[in-house]
Amino acid sequence: MQNPMELIIFIVAIAAGVLVFLLTFFLMRRGRGSKVTQEAAQEVAQRTANLEHGLSTLYASQNELNGRLDQLTQGLEMSHTYLSQLLEERLGAVHQTLGQNLSEQSQKTQESLGTLATRLAVIDEAQKNIIELSGQVVSLQEVLANRHTRGAFGEIQLEGIVKNALPPNAYRLQATLASGKRVDCLVNMPNPPGPIAIDAKFPLESYRAMREAGDDTARQAAQRQFRADVLAHIKAICERYIAPGETADSAIMFLPSEAVYAELHASFPDVIEEGFRKRVWIVSPTTLMATLNTVRAILKDAQMREQAHVIQTEVTRMTDDVRRLGERVGKLKKHFGLTEADIDEVLKSTEAIAKRIVKIEGVQLGEVPAPREAVTQPPARPAAATPAA
Repeated sequence: MQNPMELIIFIVAIAAGVLVFLLTFFLMRRGRGSKVTQEAAQEVAQRTANLEHGLSTLYASQNELNGRLDQLTQGLEMSHTYLSQLLEERLGAVHQTLGQNLSEQSQKTQESLGTLATRLAVIDEAQKNIIELSGQVVSLQEVLANRHTRGAFGEIQLEGIVKNALPPNAYRLQATLASGKRVDCLVNMPNPPGPIAIDAKFPLESYRAMREAGDDTARQAAQRQFRADVLAHIKAICERYIAPGETADSAIMFLPSEAVYAELHASFPDVIEEGFRKRVWIVSPTTLMATLNTVRAILKDAQMREQAHVIQTEVTRMTDDVRRLGERVGKLKKHFGLTEADIDEVLKSTEAIAKRIVKIEGVQLGEVPAPREAVTQPPARPAAATPAA
């Protein structure tokens, strides 16, 4: 058998044949020789024939079904082959695309890792700089903790600001007054007001205690100490660096810290007013630069006033030079007028000579001279009397 279906049909056909045979045998045994039996036998035979025909038809249908199944199997095999090829192609394309994407992603990842490594190196370098800066800040705190080193720090900052704002001949650093007191900077202002002294020392211990106070009691005590220190410093500047006849009637207290300056103006207006009364002006680096720019303008104006008489003398001399230049231009103009008149006379003589040359050329060529009315000639000069022959 080719397949199980054919086996099933064969078994059904055998069973049908056996059944027909048994039925025929049973009917013939019960009514042997009778007409009814014969008709039944004929009917059984007819049904057997119909069953055989149906089985043949079923077998033919089965063969046709087997053919269609074979075609369907071949189509499925072809579809399977096509799908397999298409799947392999798609898988190959996906594999290639995936490989390219993985390669690009790997390259981008390597570039990102390289950039990250570079930035990490920069961060490490910045971390080193921060560590060094922290050390420098600690060193700066140590410098500011000592009064003498703090004074030196203020003097250095003052020196830098003064050098950037004023010309070298407009100030003196560490100048000694007649009283023997040494001032950090003395600005050479003209009289009035005269030289102005600048002191660069500033009280920081009480300010730091005020900032670091843990409760109101400690803060109030630190504020009182801070006020007392600043007032004492203002008084010392007034007594040491304001010398009538030698310096101006005011002085400057330089605070190298903007925070201390802002704290004074925000919380201690009475200290600022006391400085006004003592004529001690409190400045920060920013306000000192503005003050020195004003001083530079004043010095420039003073220099211009000192040179005003020189400028006036030179202007007078320049006026005399302009007057003499005008006289000489007038004389030159007269000379040009005489020269112009002489040139006109020369041109007239030249025209007369040219006309006479034309007449002479006409006589040589035999031309008829033009009438006198048509020829423009200069007025004839009176002829001299000819003596008689």
